[in-house]
Formats: sequence, structure tokens, C-alpha cells
Amino acid sequence: MATKKVAKVGIKKQKGYLYFVDKHGDISCAKMARGSAKGGSAKKVAKVGVKKQAGYLYFIDKHGDISAAKMVRGGTKKKAKRRSSARKTKKRK
Repeated sequence: MATKKVAKVGIKKQKGYLYFVDKHGDISCAKMARGSAKGGSAKKVAKVGVKKQAGYLYFIDKHGDISAAKMVRGGTKKKAKRRSSARKTKKRK
């Protein structure tokens, strides 16, 4: 998986928090739910304003910077159902 660094921010991550790039391109964090303890609402950590491209996954890397990786679109394709001509003739009668 080839990744590229989009923005150097250098934030320090705290344990028990989930860090992510929000829809505005900024870094936000939310307290993770553990057992019966509920999680918290998201709060902005750093204003970056990264413009997101379709087909890329944006994440916070181990250095606290925003990186992007091309999304892998794989898997097996579903086969289209074929209708037999015998079925069509039964419906017409």
C-alpha cells in the first residue's frame, strides 16, 4: 500500500481517543467506548483544511501527520441473473 503524506501536523495522540480526518479536512478526536463506558462526541484538535480527493483514504499516521492511500476496490463481481426464454413464454400465456 503506497501512502503519501498530505499535511505535516505533528499532533501527539492520547491513549483512549480515536483520531480521524473529519469532513472539513481537519483533525478531530473522540473518546473511545470501553465496556459499559460510553464514548464521547468529537472535538477538533487541529485546523488543517485538507481538500479530499475521491478514491483516497485519509488517516493520521504514526508521526501525527495526515496521510492518504488509494482505496483498493477489489473482490468478486456478482453475476447478472440470466432469464431463460422458457420463462418469458410462460408469462405471456
